[in-house]
Amino acid sequence: MTLTSFGPANRIARAPETHPLTWRLRDDAEPVWLEEYQRKDGYTAARKALAQLSQDEIVQTVKDSGLKGRGGAGFPTGVKWGLMPKDESMNIRYLLCNADEMEPNTWKDRMLMEQQPHLLIEGMLISARALKAYRGYIFLRGEYTTAARHLNRAVEEAKAAGLLGKNILGSGFDFELFVHTGAGRYICGEETALINSLEGRRANPRSKPPFPAAVGVWGKPTCVNNVETLCNVPAIVGNGVDWYKALAREGSEDHGTKLMGFSGKVKNPGLWELPFGVTARELFEDYAGGMRDGYTLKCWQPGGAGTGFLLPEHLEAQMYAGGIAKVGTRMGTGLAMAVDHTVNMVSLLRNMEEFFARESCGFCTPCRDGLPWSVKLLRALENRQGTQGDIDTLLGLVGFLGPGKTFCAHAPGAVEPLGSAIKYFREEFEAGIAPTGAANLAPGFGQPRPIPAGA
Repeated sequence: MTLTSFGPANRIARAPETHPLTWRLRDDAEPVWLEEYQRKDGYTAARKALAQLSQDEIVQTVKDSGLKGRGGAGFPTGVKWGLMPKDESMNIRYLLCNADEMEPNTWKDRMLMEQQPHLLIEGMLISARALKAYRGYIFLRGEYTTAARHLNRAVEEAKAAGLLGKNILGSGFDFELFVHTGAGRYICGEETALINSLEGRRANPRSKPPFPAAVGVWGKPTCVNNVETLCNVPAIVGNGVDWYKALAREGSEDHGTKLMGFSGKVKNPGLWELPFGVTARELFEDYAGGMRDGYTLKCWQPGGAGTGFLLPEHLEAQMYAGGIAKVGTRMGTGLAMAVDHTVNMVSLLRNMEEFFARESCGFCTPCRDGLPWSVKLLRALENRQGTQGDIDTLLGLVGFLGPGKTFCAHAPGAVEPLGSAIKYFREEFEAGIAPTGAANLAPGFGQPRPIPAGA
């Protein structure tokens, strides 16, 4: 798997005007350290933000740009920043970077942190200035050990250069930044679970309201943004709103560029910075190279394991939130996975649901009990020991664990691929029903109780 932003040879080379996130990357994939980063206009936007722009002007610039969260939810970043209190007496505020990238089939933030750590630091410095936050934390997935080393070195470089700490660049603004490695829980990608974990508590999501902007880490106003989101901020502040909006393709309702990728049995799996609005077919064929010889595309997911499956004919969809919504699912992280014709969908879903069931925080009943229930039914179907009604029970669980039915978005994301797989490949699930149609579950499995109609 190549962590790269290179496209085919006939594509336009990366440039600051078209690839704000990746134009500084080295061909050898080594990190861009401070000296090289500054030669490539690094921290120019931060100097502008500190010397020429007020906090409100930075917030308004990001709001006008239309930048949305790149972690999967897609909430407008400037609007989120605007939720922070205006009360000057609340002088303790925090900026948290959500770098707990544990969504299966997603590795975009890893590339940015490993190869361009100073881009993230500059983005956080400008964002902290806008939010009047005096301290920031990068909450990093614990398994990203290389990213941790590179980020810690970059933080020390920035401190030595007067780009972090007290009175940054003589502006009177103070900002400290720390790298915090997590213990390895998928649920920490939910911002309030991340806050609980950072405080040393169990990683359960919190009830909202109050929202983190009012009561966040240690009870203080807090803003949580994704790695890729923060890495967009320097280019927006440096180049302006009109330039940023013009990057996207015609027809896209989202602005700027996005790190997109394709994995699976494709000829050129990888990661590329592309404008919002490219078609999934262009991503799949021109960049990922299509399927390897001997394999055909059965279906695909547009953005991580928590997004629904789509069919080959859906490749005409444009890659932006609204474009993917038109074909029935979410864009998610924008890193797609190709499923080839040799894969049994029941086995694939059993594997996915095992992951989601294991990563549930266990706080609410539908998620805690519903996801393991789906695993039991899928395992029985996988072993051709399913019973009549198992598929309907799975569909009942999809509805019972859907949006608004659970404490956070973990369960809805977990069952979205399950519902779409049954929709498009029901015959594979029906093939797992035992010939007798009688209860014949594997040892240890009891007869599942059907979910009441309308539940």
